[in-house]
Amino acid sequence: MSTVKSASATSPLAKASGTSLHRQLFMVLRDEISRGVYAEKGALPREIAICERFAVSRITVRRALSDLAAQGYVDRRHGQGTFVRDDIEVRRTPSLTIVDELRLAADETSVQVLEVASAEPPVDVTRLLGLQPQARAVHAVRLRSAGGVPVMLTDAWVAGTHGRGVTQAALRKRPLYEILIAQGMKFGRVLQETSAQPADPSLAEHLQVGLGSPILRMVRLMHDHKGHPVLHISVYLTPERSRVLMDLPGKAMNTMGGGRIVHDVAPPPPQKGGRSRG
Repeated sequence: MSTVKSASATSPLAKASGTSLHRQLFMVLRDEISRGVYAEKGALPREIAICERFAVSRITVRRALSDLAAQGYVDRRHGQGTFVRDDIEVRRTPSLTIVDELRLAADETSVQVLEVASAEPPVDVTRLLGLQPQARAVHAVRLRSAGGVPVMLTDAWVAGTHGRGVTQAALRKRPLYEILIAQGMKFGRVLQETSAQPADPSLAEHLQVGLGSPILRMVRLMHDHKGHPVLHISVYLTPERSRVLMDLPGKAMNTMGGGRIVHDVAPPPPQKGGRSRG
């Protein structure tokens, strides 16, 4: 039985989520358009119906519909309604290697280098990079934008001597991965984790979203060809503007290459008098 609400079900928006109501509504309607919810009629419900469904004002609905029209999802026809465009193109990037993906990200965006410094990493990064306590690494923070709109903040830590060529000037001219490869780096295994978090003041300012807005955090621990961890990078994205797409080969379905969902929830306490397992 499906638990997904229909397009007619009442779904009040969260007024304290950190994201403005019209942006929340924009994202919900955009997702429904992408899933073909309105494909049969080709039109979105009338403004008053959307107001009633989400318990929002007409101004909120009109701002959300205007954003959808500005991004090419709908056509607004005076006196007729709002219609889903039939030429919407959902971008699907062909299967890429990690390096190819990094190259594509660099080609599609412009970069602003916010910080480059030698510093002591946080405890978790120190452990994952296999560094000694109080050891230092090169810390590089960059903001990437597309069409003048910030889409991605990257926070990288480069271990050991690999960071010697990572400078403000170098990062303005070429991506981090190119600097490392030019120094003889050969990348190997990559461990990746994706989670979500609310936007803190720094992320909210740089990504131009509301404080507490949902943020996607993708963490990559990259190793060299000998299996040594050399780069820890956190990528912060807003779901308003970005998606994470994976293209897995069939052989990955029986390996960790297919990914694994980990639940950070404490197991329930054992029941008294219950039978032990194992």
